[in-house]
Amino acid sequence: MSIDVDRFRSALEAEQVRLRHALAAVNHEGSLIEESGDLAVGSGDHIADSATDTFMRELDEGLEENAEHILEEIVGALRRIDDGTYGVCVVCGRPIGEERLEAVPYATLCIDDKRAQEQP
Repeated sequence: MSIDVDRFRSALEAEQVRLRHALAAVNHEGSLIEESGDLAVGSGDHIADSATDTFMRELDEGLEENAEHILEEIVGALRRIDDGTYGVCVVCGRPIGEERLEAVPYATLCIDDKRAQEQP
């Protein structure tokens, strides 16, 4: 099986740029809210507003953590492209199916090993 690594490199690099922009936006928006003091709970604030603010902060933190994790995975995939191991399962050494790479371009496991990993 021969996969078009240039196409996957382009897709990975585009996703890397998109995630970096998204992270910058989350960090920028969060800092503006904190600087403006809008997160302070005062006597005039409604508890639902405070709960919404807390929920949104936690959601942003979760999205930020997930984006950072995926960025690390993308960096690893780009490294594997450079060293010629992209698209090879790190467990069994067999090729990772192109369909799987289409869905998860930073995948390190073939579908069989991924399923085995997810078994309880």
